[in-house]
Amino acid sequence: MQAKNRINLNWVLFLTSLGFFMSMMDSMIVTTASTAIREDFRISVGQLQWALNAYNIAIAAVLLVGVALGDRFGHRKVYEVGLLIFVIGSIFCALANSIAMLVIARIVEGIGASVITPMSMTILTASVSEQDRGKALGIWSGIGGLALIIGPALGGVIVAKLAWQWIFWINVPVGLLCIWLSRRKLPESSVVMRKINLFDSFLVITASAGLIWALSASKSAKIPVFAMIVGGVSFLLGWLLIWRQRHEAFPLIPLALFRKWQFTGANIATALLYASMYGVVFFLPQFFQLVGHTNAMVAGLEMLPWTGMLVLVAPFAGRAVDRFGEQRIAILGLALQGIGYWLISLVVNTGYAYSLIVVPLGLAGAGLSMAGPALQKAVLGAATRENIGKASGLYNMFRLFGGALGVTISVLVFYTVTQHVSVSGFKIGFYAAMTSASVLSLLGILMAFKWSSSSR
Repeated sequence: MQAKNRINLNWVLFLTSLGFFMSMMDSMIVTTASTAIREDFRISVGQLQWALNAYNIAIAAVLLVGVALGDRFGHRKVYEVGLLIFVIGSIFCALANSIAMLVIARIVEGIGASVITPMSMTILTASVSEQDRGKALGIWSGIGGLALIIGPALGGVIVAKLAWQWIFWINVPVGLLCIWLSRRKLPESSVVMRKINLFDSFLVITASAGLIWALSASKSAKIPVFAMIVGGVSFLLGWLLIWRQRHEAFPLIPLALFRKWQFTGANIATALLYASMYGVVFFLPQFFQLVGHTNAMVAGLEMLPWTGMLVLVAPFAGRAVDRFGEQRIAILGLALQGIGYWLISLVVNTGYAYSLIVVPLGLAGAGLSMAGPALQKAVLGAATRENIGKASGLYNMFRLFGGALGVTISVLVFYTVTQHVSVSGFKIGFYAAMTSASVLSLLGILMAFKWSSSSR
């Protein structure tokens, strides 16, 4: 019986990690293909950000609805539906012949990923004991981090040898295989026979997507008024949603969770952690190609000191969280990431040489690997068992909102200091974007001090 349980848990860890791997790789693989996409569609850096942001915005906007669907119809079943939507979105991405079509297809992908990520975490969390949860989440994060290695490098190889469209075609066989195995190996959760509040779901989606879009669009001189209107309406819809949640017997967002500083502080720190990371990831491959005069394949390989540390450190970070507590490891991780990006900005400002940023890239990667599982465990540890799915959804919502905001902030900072995509202009803008990313990560430390480690 013990051997059977062990095998089953291994399948659970593998298949949930595979889904997370796919969703992470699809956001990261676009980064090394970004220059090829920009040149193929003849678009600006500002337009290009939507190829990444549309994906993250869709995930963040639909994520809580996906969690509710999982509670209502079963986590495994909804996980498989999310994988299918993701595959369909990938096909449309590969067939896109304009930035508008690509953005729409990325939204479809994001809707699928909005289900994949929280369902994978929920299935895994429910399948392991609390004492082993940090280790399991560390491995889960590490495999997701593996996507950060494979994504940029594989994207670079595909763009150099084939065409950027193939970065999406590869999702099709992997996704279909994951669906087939999940139906046979993953356990199904008990369902909660409760109607899904469609109006609250509508408010979550429109308020989330509207706020991020408004912030992203506000950089354009052509539509500031419209962006302000959309942002204002979205803000009001968000407040309406919060007011309704206070009076719902079964809320989509359990506001009581936010009364715990551990839950609130860890989620805000998560948003800042990934805002910092995604802002860098958006520009770093472009910097290597434009300023470093490399091709997409080499740019992907030059990210290995950063992405490699993600995989190497993540499993050990999970064990460290279990031993030393979430707070200490989260603070250390946020500090290492912030310092790493700050050192890179100094190198770029004084005279670029790739050899000088290898160590800072490694520090940043190690920091992300440490802070990620620590903040995950802090958020999930602050939730009751019946709210674990929603807590997982909220964690991922903050993570993806942070990612979308990070790209937006980095682009805004970039355009604030330069309007030129020449080598010299891009270098100036990149320095400013890296500095802002460092500040965001270091700000996360302040949030981590707001809660105490649950291991104490």
